[in-house]
Amino acid sequence: MKRMHVRVALGAVGVLLATAACGGSSSGGGGGGGGSGGASAPGVTSDSVTIGSTQPLTGPAAPGYSEIAPASDAYFKYINSQGGINGRKIIYKYVDDGYNPTQTVAQTRKLITQDKVFGIFNALGTPTHEKVVDFLNQQKVPDLFVASGCLCWDNVSAHPYTFGWQVDYTVEGKILGKYIAQKFAGKKIAYFYQNDDFGQDGVKGLDMEIPKNMVVSRQAYDVTNTDVSDQVSKLQASHADVVVSFSVPAFTALLKLNMLKVNYNPQLAVSNVGSDPITLSGLLEAFAKQAKATVNGGDLIQGIITDGYLSSPADPSNSWIQLFQKIHDQYIPKLPFDGNVEYGMAAAYTFAQALAAAGDNPTRDSLVKAVESGLPQGPGLVPFRFSADSHAGFTGAQVGVIKGTAIKLLGSPQTTDDGGGAVQDFSGTQPQAPSNGIPSSG
Repeated sequence: MKRMHVRVALGAVGVLLATAACGGSSSGGGGGGGGSGGASAPGVTSDSVTIGSTQPLTGPAAPGYSEIAPASDAYFKYINSQGGINGRKIIYKYVDDGYNPTQTVAQTRKLITQDKVFGIFNALGTPTHEKVVDFLNQQKVPDLFVASGCLCWDNVSAHPYTFGWQVDYTVEGKILGKYIAQKFAGKKIAYFYQNDDFGQDGVKGLDMEIPKNMVVSRQAYDVTNTDVSDQVSKLQASHADVVVSFSVPAFTALLKLNMLKVNYNPQLAVSNVGSDPITLSGLLEAFAKQAKATVNGGDLIQGIITDGYLSSPADPSNSWIQLFQKIHDQYIPKLPFDGNVEYGMAAAYTFAQALAAAGDNPTRDSLVKAVESGLPQGPGLVPFRFSADSHAGFTGAQVGVIKGTAIKLLGSPQTTDDGGGAVQDFSGTQPQAPSNGIPSSG
């Protein structure tokens, strides 16, 4: 492959980031916001349950992530077409916060105080959701399956209504760190990470497995500043053989393009958060085009090391991929069938599991207790941690590498904890998707 030298026009990239949304500002139709007739809680009527969410439909996290809520909504529509959960249809109202904490606060308060949703589902972003988690718990609103792997969601005493979903960043960092330390023993390692709990939790996990003397540079970025040229210069000066990145997709692409510009080509390892192949490939080409250059995004991402806690979207034999592909083709065929779409549908399936277990007349507290009672593994490669003492999500992940337009998983799924526990192979198996695609209440 010929190396393309790209002058990244960071100002133009900023404009592109601000306008990169590919979804609507709300979904699921009207009605259902705390009506009467069989109501057991705000947002619950005799025939519907209304939930809400804040999502980055615009702004720096929109590329790729703006697909997640429409994908969740597609799964809910699929459920509704078959009668809903316990006789109630799920109405999903998701609104844009631009990945801006100030907007997150305003939009969340509106969802709770005006729209009177039953709960918040899969609200996306570490720096954004940290600004509303206290409010939601003060209001005793279920705050289920935050779309972020921050350790902070697992704080049962301070935030009893909040639950994570995806593998947390420290566990992910440990699993990636163990693989890198073994595969690249004796090599120079550097970190590139978002300067908030997302990146810092990931680095914490990496440091538990990668010896300190192997780490030659640590470069943080701020999501409000798209100029990462200084960080890349320092990475290059460190002569790191491997750069491990805990970055959202846009900043993974900016990292790669800036490396390309200075002819620096280390092995990249990227958190699952920022490594969806289809999203990355598109961003690389779009950002280069803004700089009046041309690259082949697909070529540039080959061989990137990453991980996953769901099956690869490119595996047509997997029952969950078959289910999600069918729903995708029926409800959101214009979106790519990628990891972001799979994520949205898988999280929605878990919410349906919780709602089914919450009883015929769900209350906010019965929904929380249903999750604390433990939820089946569902579409995950590993089990959940959910219990009365743990509000953390998946227990681990599986290392993989980008090959073609998908992540090829390597070896076995692995599990660990947030502390000094070992990274171990998971000996269980992923369950099959139910034949009708809907979780049972049993």
